[in-house]
Amino acid sequence: MTQLAATLEVVADGLHFPTSLTFDDTGTPYVAESGLPFGGAPRGGRIWRLDGDGRTLLAEGLNPPVNGLTYHDGMLYVTEGGHPSRISRLSPDGGELETIVDGLPGPGNYQTNMVAFGPDGKLYFSQGAMTNTGIIGLDAYDLGWLKLLPHEHDLPGLEIELRDVAVETRDPFNEGRTARTGAFTQWGTVQPSGTRIPASLPCTSAMMRCDPDGGNLELVAWGLRNAFGILFLRDGRLIVTDQGADDRGSRPVGQIPDMLFEVREGAYYGFPDFIGGTPISDARFKPEQGEAPEFVLSNHDELPPPERALLEFEPHVAAVKLDEAPDGRIVVALFGDEVPMTAPSGPRVGRAVGVLDPSDWSLETLPVAPLHRPIDVGFAPDGSLYVLDFGHFEPGRGTMEATAGSGGLWQTEWAPR
Repeated sequence: MTQLAATLEVVADGLHFPTSLTFDDTGTPYVAESGLPFGGAPRGGRIWRLDGDGRTLLAEGLNPPVNGLTYHDGMLYVTEGGHPSRISRLSPDGGELETIVDGLPGPGNYQTNMVAFGPDGKLYFSQGAMTNTGIIGLDAYDLGWLKLLPHEHDLPGLEIELRDVAVETRDPFNEGRTARTGAFTQWGTVQPSGTRIPASLPCTSAMMRCDPDGGNLELVAWGLRNAFGILFLRDGRLIVTDQGADDRGSRPVGQIPDMLFEVREGAYYGFPDFIGGTPISDARFKPEQGEAPEFVLSNHDELPPPERALLEFEPHVAAVKLDEAPDGRIVVALFGDEVPMTAPSGPRVGRAVGVLDPSDWSLETLPVAPLHRPIDVGFAPDGSLYVLDFGHFEPGRGTMEATAGSGGLWQTEWAPR
């Protein structure tokens, strides 16, 4: 059995809710702070280079949340959430950020996530959904990083046709009145049954790619709800952690697992009507209140068959970023549940590190005390494992328990099997 907790050593502490770790060719680590002002932390993302016993600030004041930091071919690639989202590049020595992809979808439930470079030399990135399951709802007020209504609606990556599905909610802008909202449209509006919506580029709930300078943007695959962690394996396969939908909002679903997918060009991954190939209307996904939702799309026969997952994680475990170990296993950070912000109830899960065996996609879960919430993992060129801790962050009902400066970077030796 792999052991980590007893050998973890702190590399850098005092970080404000960091999200991203990367290494340059010499093994120097770089860390991005999200810029989320939880617990009194300063607003605005920052990029740090960790130089031996010290650290150098390379950039600050970035649009929160900063979701990605990737070193490639002498440059750092930075993903800012913001309104809208964008991807920029930065010299490892600092200086001005150069925006290479701008105007990405947002604001919404999720943002543009990290980038990874493929064997073809292209820059690949994932774009999260604007909603929980396709319909904008009042839950937008409950998300600690959003708290905004109205916000942007989802944009399909393939042409879709809508069914006659809408949800009636309280209208927070007109006391005593209600509003009806349909899928793939602004809050408070409904498009008629049979409405066809053409594919968009950029789109939401998707994997896209472009040249390293941002040119030639194209769709890779659609239907990934929020592929927060993406990784090219040494054999060239692209795998992602896709975060499952929640029991909240206008189209709630229950007990949805996070999933590990292999991303194939032209494939469809199910959002907003399938969960790992299973219809969202299946009784398995019944929310705590009400029935499992019905389909919002009527042209499934025109879309590719929805893909099944390599692995289904425990619901709400929040599988996030991942890296391939020298021995071929895959290490994944398990951020943990955000009950009650993203689900009405449930036990604490996650807050650990997982080790995946790609021979059968089995999962071994390892506790990582004293870390609070692992959010990224990475292997340095010397083979040692680094774990990035987001810090103390525990949502409540209308409250947020979070401690500024509680994040950190930890290191341990990796034990080959």
